[in-house]
Amino acid sequence: MYAKGMKLPEGKTCAAFITVNLSAEFFWLSLDKKAADMPKTLSLGQYGMSHGLPRLLDLLDEFQIRATFFVPGKTAEAYPEAIKEVLDRGHEIACHGYEYENFSLLGYEEQRERISKAVEAIEKAGGKKPEGFRAPIGDLMLKTLDIAREHGMVYSSDLFDDDRPYFMEVNESGDEMLQIPMQWANFDLPYFAFNYRPAFPFGQGRIANYSNVLSNWKDEFTGHYNHNLCYTMQLDPQTIGSPGRTALLKEFLQFMAGHEGVWFATGRELYDYCIENKNK
Repeated sequence: MYAKGMKLPEGKTCAAFITVNLSAEFFWLSLDKKAADMPKTLSLGQYGMSHGLPRLLDLLDEFQIRATFFVPGKTAEAYPEAIKEVLDRGHEIACHGYEYENFSLLGYEEQRERISKAVEAIEKAGGKKPEGFRAPIGDLMLKTLDIAREHGMVYSSDLFDDDRPYFMEVNESGDEMLQIPMQWANFDLPYFAFNYRPAFPFGQGRIANYSNVLSNWKDEFTGHYNHNLCYTMQLDPQTIGSPGRTALLKEFLQFMAGHEGVWFATGRELYDYCIENKNK
C-alpha cells in the first residue's frame, strides 16, 4: 500500500532511526576468509573500531542522539570494551548475526546456532540480550527472523518494502515482529568502502563524491520528513569515521536537527510506540 504517512507521537513530524553496523574486520572476512592473512585489508575494519567509533560516539553525543548499534557476535567477542562504551553512552545494542555471515546460505539449525552464539556474546559483553535484529551481508530467510524472535528479538530492520515500520508475520502461526524498513541510498558503506582484494565493490567503482552523498541524504530525509515517514540511516564507523566523512555526517545531522518535530528513536522505542498504537 502506498505510504501516506505513519502515526507519530504528538508534535512529531517524522521518525529518524539512526543505526550503526559494527561490522569491524568481519565484513572483509565474510567476503574472503583469506583476508585473515591480509593485514592491510583487516586494518580497514579495525580502523572503524579504534578511530571511527570514538568519533561517531562523540558526534552522537553532540547532537544528543541515541542510536541503535547492530553488532555481530564476533565483534562483541573481539571488542567487549567498545560494546560497554556504546551502552554507557546511552545507545541500544541489537544483533547483526554472529560472524557477518550470509544467512540465506545456511540451514535452519546452523542459523539457530549462530544466532544463539551471537546473543550469548552480546549479553556477555553488554549485560543484556539484544531486542532487535538485522541480517549481515547477503540475504536472509523468513525463518531467520522467526529464529531471532525465538531468541527474544521483537523487531528487525532488514527489508525495503515500505517507508514506515509495520508488523510482519514471521511464521505460519502468525507470530509477528516489527519490521523497520531501510534504503540502500541511506547507507554509507556502499558509497565509501573500497578494497582491491577481496574486491569491494566487485566492479571496482571508485569512492563516491562526498558532496553528492550529502545531497542524496538530504533529499531522502526531506522526502521522508514532508510525508511523515520513518527515515532509516545505516552507518559503519570504518567508512563514516574518517575525519572528512565525520564532518560530512555532522553537516547532515545539523540539517536533520534543524527541522522541527524530528523524533530520533531507537529500535526499541519504535517498537514500544508501534505496539502501543497498533490497533488505534
